[in-house]
Amino acid sequence: MSCPNLAEELRLWQTGYVAIAGLDEAGRGALAGPVVAGAVVLPKGAALTGIWAEVRDSKLLSPARREEMAGRIRHAAAVWAVGEASAQEIDAIGIAPATRLAMQRAIETLPVRPDYLLLDWVRLATVNIPQESFTKGDRRIVSIAAASILAKVHRDGLLVEMAETYPVYGFASHKGYGAASHLAAIARHGPCPQHRMTFSPMRKEATLFSAG
Repeated sequence: MSCPNLAEELRLWQTGYVAIAGLDEAGRGALAGPVVAGAVVLPKGAALTGIWAEVRDSKLLSPARREEMAGRIRHAAAVWAVGEASAQEIDAIGIAPATRLAMQRAIETLPVRPDYLLLDWVRLATVNIPQESFTKGDRRIVSIAAASILAKVHRDGLLVEMAETYPVYGFASHKGYGAASHLAAIARHGPCPQHRMTFSPMRKEATLFSAG
């Protein structure tokens, strides 16, 4: 498998763009917690060395490696940000719109407004910034891969904190995804306020517990 490269960023820098933001999300398929988006703008003209030569799709990295790389990304980036959409917002508007909302919030949090967006699979039709969407962008494009790491590390931290409030679910270990232990806890205790009630199995469990 090829590693992420700077081909897209280089093309856009040469065209005259300066603040090119790569964006990616974490937590889209989880049963609990927010969906989180990361946004990373590389310094213009950055070379494929150091951290930028090491970034990968966050799903291919160990938790310890992601943590270590996230700190270096934040230090080396021109600017970076994260945005969230809560479980309640996901239930209200759906996961795809909530993912776009998290990305919009990440963009709005950046201290510099980007002049171009590189996105993994999604398009932001309501954001008036030139943009391109890529299939498996987190495996092809450095800024998107970096954003995927920041999003994943930030979200994992939120789920670890959430585990302190709702200890019976084991959020610190599975980060809200559908692990067998998580499903068993939902069946035993019912959903908590951080669960996405429109996702299966919460719809069924919510009905059972409200009937009981």
